[in-house]
Amino acid sequence: MISAGDFRNGVTFEMDSAVYRVVEFQHVKPGKGAAFVRTKLKNVMTGSVLEKTFNPTEKVQEAQIDRKEMQYLYNDGEMYYFMDNETYEQLPLSKEELGDTLNYLTDNMNVKVVSYKGKVFGIEPPIFVELEITYTEPGFKGDTSTGATKPATTQTGYVLNVPLFVEIGDKIRIDTRTGEYMERV
Repeated sequence: MISAGDFRNGVTFEMDSAVYRVVEFQHVKPGKGAAFVRTKLKNVMTGSVLEKTFNPTEKVQEAQIDRKEMQYLYNDGEMYYFMDNETYEQLPLSKEELGDTLNYLTDNMNVKVVSYKGKVFGIEPPIFVELEITYTEPGFKGDTSTGATKPATTQTGYVLNVPLFVEIGDKIRIDTRTGEYMERV
């Protein structure tokens, strides 16, 4: 059992005979009244999103999620193919099953394929990935205000904000949990 006060992004649990993953959570302590936990939950089987408020002491059954190390091979336009590193079997997954993790997926990358009772519902990329910048506007000399950023496109097509000194061809490290620029490599 896990209490609602321990919710974090990515926690998976069973509720109302369905399996949910915490997408967003917020612990709220109002001036008057009891504290509560506001969450945005995603049903891992259907993909539907639900907003629900929990009492922090409320308990839910943690779901047994299987994670298997696999290697991303290629995509054929519709499906993305992953290979089991032990048996060499290939597993095709659709864009819908992969979701936002497509932003970080590069050839031959090792990822964790996540499933519940044999049904795959997503992948977990490494926490930090290195991607090459394929397009960004040049930074202007003299534009040195603190924390100034500009949009940049990576080799996977993902667009994020980077510091002004990052140029086309630079490799950068991205945190896949937040989708933010970490550093130039």
